[in-house]
Amino acid sequence: MHHRIPTYPDTNMHITSKAFILLALLLASTLVHAQRATTSSPYSRFGLGEIRGDFLPQTRAMGGIGTGVRYLSGYGNINIANPASYSALQLTTIDVGVFGNVTQLSKNQLSEDSYNFSLSHINFGIPLGRPGGISFGIMPFSDVGYSYAIPGMIDTTSIRTVYAGEGGTTKAYFGYGIQINKNFSVGVNTSYIFGTLNDINSVEFPNDVGALNIRKDNSKYVNGFSFDYGVQYFKPFKNNVSLTIGYSGTAGTPLNARASQVVTRTPTSVSDDEENLPLDTIPGDFGDRRYQISMPMKHSLGFSVAKGNNWMVGGDVNYAKWENYSEGNDNPGLTDSYGFAIGGQITPDVTSVRYHNVIDYRLGFKYNKTYINIDNQDINQMAVTVGFGFPLPSLFGGSFYKINFATEFGQMGTLSNNLVRERYINFNLGFTLNDRWFRRTPYD
Repeated sequence: MHHRIPTYPDTNMHITSKAFILLALLLASTLVHAQRATTSSPYSRFGLGEIRGDFLPQTRAMGGIGTGVRYLSGYGNINIANPASYSALQLTTIDVGVFGNVTQLSKNQLSEDSYNFSLSHINFGIPLGRPGGISFGIMPFSDVGYSYAIPGMIDTTSIRTVYAGEGGTTKAYFGYGIQINKNFSVGVNTSYIFGTLNDINSVEFPNDVGALNIRKDNSKYVNGFSFDYGVQYFKPFKNNVSLTIGYSGTAGTPLNARASQVVTRTPTSVSDDEENLPLDTIPGDFGDRRYQISMPMKHSLGFSVAKGNNWMVGGDVNYAKWENYSEGNDNPGLTDSYGFAIGGQITPDVTSVRYHNVIDYRLGFKYNKTYINIDNQDINQMAVTVGFGFPLPSLFGGSFYKINFATEFGQMGTLSNNLVRERYINFNLGFTLNDRWFRRTPYD
């Protein structure tokens, strides 16, 4: 007679999983302390900088859709864009990635190129015992990186005004999603946003011996909580076809800011190859100034239609009330933003023994009217995205691995009205681990 022994949690976690967690934690520590900008855009001087968005390479490759995405090609995936999707987690998931870009800035007949590279995200997703799941992680929230000079004249003296900035903010989040019935799920993310933004404004007198260059260094440390929420409606149909409709939003809670300014006076050098030591460094017009940053409310609607693990198509529309953005009593004049994204993926045959048939092929397009308006000219962004998901051999039973790659070919701004046109190629690379942790193993 067979006798069933009480079951116990399986503590035999794979060595590779342990090593992966250790690596992820080390990378997370690096990401927390990294403040170097990963953008070279003059448009990042507005607001908190260039907003990165809550997307991993899987959804970035499809134009940045995510509000209505619930399942994706049979693998466990973390969709931060809508926390209601956490309720669909079936495997413990870890996703670690890097980001790089190539940017070309053009104005009039001049152009220059720049390159950036950094860590992009460390995310965890864990299914719970009942229809629910949690996710937590850390990823960039915004980036600032720009430098440009404007020549001018004061009487007969040449001057050069230099504007530069660097830094960024980071987002650490914890989210929970639960399925309230067979069709509806809801979720929420609680995030802590923090980081330092540095802006430099200097007036220089090139080769004017005896003049003093004046430089103002403005530092702004930002921190505070943000709350995202979402809901999804999931409906299966015949022939393994399903529909998901989603909504997600951001509450627009204020962030805290602490600003300081330092002014430095330096004698002008005889040549551009030499740099003199500063004469003095003094506090600026304000010392330790504290205020609040009013963040906008954001809304997004999306859908996706999928057939099992073979294909999926979807779209998102979004709107954000950036007119309400202010820093203390200062309103920088940002405008409301809106946009849309469409995209999809196809996996020819997940049961095939031919490798090219089990690769995920992804394509998308997005358009955004950004919150920037210069001299009554809206700064718009559009991009085409392409990506792939490459499954890797499973070295241990119950563990699955995939490399996800996304490329974004985009443009922001225009050459009209003496503005800057920014053309860029963004690269996102992520490594996804799926595993069955904490499973209970029966013994007879």
